Amino acid sequence: MENPTLQEVIQSSEVVVHKGRYAYLKATQETSFDGHFLVSKDKDETTVVTEEANLFKVKYDKDEKWFKLFEIKVSLPFLAKGFLARVTKTVSDEGLNVLVVSTFSKDYILVREETYKQAMEALTKIGFPLKDES
Repeated sequence: MENPTLQEVIQSSEVVVHKGRYAYLKATQETSFDGHFLVSKDKDETTVVTEEANLFKVKYDKDEKWFKLFEIKVSLPFLAKGFLARVTKTVSDEGLNVLVVSTFSKDYILVREETYKQAMEALTKIGFPLKDES
């Protein structure tokens, strides 16, 4: 697809809602990746995003629970200006908070467990094909 519109990229980028419940943790010691969704370390802290079943693997002193994980399989990474902004605005326009993680070819958002169906509906309304594995 040459010079795709933002809407064309949205309509060709599947969103998968993953099973499980996720927690954001502020780890108190080094943590290996070891089955976690994300381990991020900067000079100030180590953050771990993991499924409920993996909480025992992490020593932490702060947490935010529970989130649902949305995987956005971007059909044409880096080609649609405003892609991630559109995703986050769509969710925030519903009055929901969103946490974002990006990789080279995918974006992930996490929304509070109690609001994930509202987020799913909002993303579907703007044209995302959605697969709910939860």
